[in-house]
Amino acid sequence: MDIQQNTLYLTTPGVFVARDHLTLQVEIPIYPENIPLEERTRDKATGFRKLSLPIHNLESICAFGPCTITPPALALCWEHGVAVNFLSEFGLFQARLTGVADTSVILRRMQFRAADDPARCFAIARQIIAGKIQNGRNSLLRAARENPDDAEVQALRGVIDFLAAQLQELAIMKMDAATPKAAMDMLRGVEGMASQAYFSVFSLMLKQQREAFDFKARTRRPPRDRINCMLSFIYALVRHDCIAALTSAGLDPFVGFLHVDRPNRPSLALDLMEEFRPWLADRLAITLINRQQFGPEHCVVRDGGAVELTDNGRKLIIKAYQERKQEQLTHANLEQNLRIAQLFYVQARILARHIRGELPAYLPFIPK
Repeated sequence: MDIQQNTLYLTTPGVFVARDHLTLQVEIPIYPENIPLEERTRDKATGFRKLSLPIHNLESICAFGPCTITPPALALCWEHGVAVNFLSEFGLFQARLTGVADTSVILRRMQFRAADDPARCFAIARQIIAGKIQNGRNSLLRAARENPDDAEVQALRGVIDFLAAQLQELAIMKMDAATPKAAMDMLRGVEGMASQAYFSVFSLMLKQQREAFDFKARTRRPPRDRINCMLSFIYALVRHDCIAALTSAGLDPFVGFLHVDRPNRPSLALDLMEEFRPWLADRLAITLINRQQFGPEHCVVRDGGAVELTDNGRKLIIKAYQERKQEQLTHANLEQNLRIAQLFYVQARILARHIRGELPAYLPFIPK
């Protein structure tokens, strides 16, 4: 089955969405370029661009920042299974509105039981972390092959060997039934050390614009440099797709296994996106910089050091992300060629099958 994923991204402040029979009428304000992003309100618009979208062409709506979606428009979305997701201007997930939940209550009950079982949490979390580390290691191997500088290759090789050692440690790690919390803390410790090592050589994957995109460490809320700003926004896009995929599979995206449950935190979506971070999100940011499609002009530094994307920067990343999702990869476990957009749904269904007991383990996606 060909899974279509047509997402409407609303990125301009003051967007207004209304209903006209079975279509959504989108009114997009046009602002003068000299007006800062935070001061853009509809009364300062010089005009409006209108767009008409049939509801059957949409899978979800992703609204960044202040916008208005009328109750009739929301009702039309719910009637046709179109989820509406609200995020801050910087990609922080705030709310997801959907219609009446599906009837996968048995699967969700199994999910809740698995999340309360320390042994099952440990097993699933270990697979998720292993997939993330392996995908990050593969990215560094590729960078080492393409880097002509011997010193940088040595630095990359050092981290590559360290990640290999972390994978070996994961393979032999077992959970002590008497101390389940300590076992999960050990897993998270391995993931944390692997991430720190991976990001310590992240800048060595950049072939162009290294001075403009200087990177020291992963920072967020707020991001402190241009690369962190890009990564946070792309991660938000991936998280949105993971939430949609998990919901489609009948799972609750807020009950996870690796990430601790917190209010308004889609823990399972954060679990699922871990394997997608290195090879999809990180590679996209690196590619845009290396091809010089994304430059310093697409970011702005605010008072206090926080870095934000410009309106054009957000649109550029969204366009590149959507184009990337149309590319095809071979799924090693299924031995099928799939569009990247389909992989979120495939992995969500693999996780659902494991929770139902149809698969002995969750199998993360590792590109060939």
